[in-house]
Amino acid sequence: MKQLIKPLLLALSISHLSGCASFGKSIVETVLEKQRSEDTRVCEIWGKAFAGLAPHLDSRHGKMKVLMIHGVGDHLPGYATEFLEKLGRELNLPVMSSQQKNITLTDRNDTRKNLGNLKISRLLSKDRNKELLFYELTWSAITARQKEVLAYDNSGEYSFRRAAINDMMKKFSNDTGPDPIIYLGESRSDILKSFTQSFCWMTKSRWDSLPTGISAACSFNDDGAADNIRNDQYAIVSHSLGSRITIDGMQRIATILPDRDADFREALQNKEIPIYMMSNQLPMLQLGRKLPDISDQKAAYCQTNGAKYPLRMLKKTPIIAFSDPNDLLSYAIPQGFTEKYMDSRLCIDVTNVNINVASIFDAFGLGKLANPLSAHVGYGKDDRVIALIAKGIGNVRTSKLIKERCSWTELVDD
Repeated sequence: MKQLIKPLLLALSISHLSGCASFGKSIVETVLEKQRSEDTRVCEIWGKAFAGLAPHLDSRHGKMKVLMIHGVGDHLPGYATEFLEKLGRELNLPVMSSQQKNITLTDRNDTRKNLGNLKISRLLSKDRNKELLFYELTWSAITARQKEVLAYDNSGEYSFRRAAINDMMKKFSNDTGPDPIIYLGESRSDILKSFTQSFCWMTKSRWDSLPTGISAACSFNDDGAADNIRNDQYAIVSHSLGSRITIDGMQRIATILPDRDADFREALQNKEIPIYMMSNQLPMLQLGRKLPDISDQKAAYCQTNGAKYPLRMLKKTPIIAFSDPNDLLSYAIPQGFTEKYMDSRLCIDVTNVNINVASIFDAFGLGKLANPLSAHVGYGKDDRVIALIAKGIGNVRTSKLIKERCSWTELVDD
């Protein structure tokens, strides 16, 4: 790139002197296009091998079910459509049900509450032998009313006083900044109930028995839930604050598990449920929070000879944490973090994926540059992220793209 700087500056100088601004612009675009074509974005993986979703699609006894949890900012149902379509193509599921199902979530103890929307889509292979049910949770309705306090700041009375780009950034800040603060307040309980209800609907029903167009609450004690959990396979995909919601939600389920039906509890304790975290923020969102009631006891709960093994929630919870180093709101999960700060009953194993989802440019000799906003929201569009979720790493199904574009350091237990 350095070899291009001097000719570039010369060309721009000539164009300025001659008035040919379009020529200089053409040169700049050519250089940027050259950088785009040379995709050297990083993809580094540290962790154990994992299978992804693909092996569970053709089970004759159950279905593959995926729950999506969004992060900060107002979202509308359908926000995960691009991710779902790319995931379907990677899994060779080109058939989709013509109608999706929507459930307005509510509280079992207060059915007047609106806890968000759960949208369910069904993907199939051409021969109909493989099936994926995708549950998209939109919980932002819970925080939207409180964020109206800042609505005045987006009005013309104030926004016209800002420079155009600053105004755009301020509106983005007003949309996304309050959610983590609201989550620490009274709304946290309702958001976690929204997650729990979504998880319940995912474990409870098959496609044909799912309701649509109604407001309804789900119960883990309903008939058939335990059999579904034994036969079906589950995964969770989360983004930013959604990852904190997912972990807190799973810990909430762990606390109520002893009160559930023994058959349901036993079925869940033998499941492995991976969580694919995009723009992982767990370390930052742990700040100021107290430790979970049960931590630093993984061996006791998760090893078959452990003293508290019968009290675990899940057999294993693999976390695959995607972080772009240019995403200002994303963090890798450091060694020892899960043992200290996360519930031991979840039996967590971590795989860190350091991946550039935003393109990096040389700013004409001034330094490297990547758009931090693109780095924060680009995970669900990145083909490598999709391929890892779909087919994992370290197995016969691993995508050719991952083998060619990603480096893997396999971690093993001593």
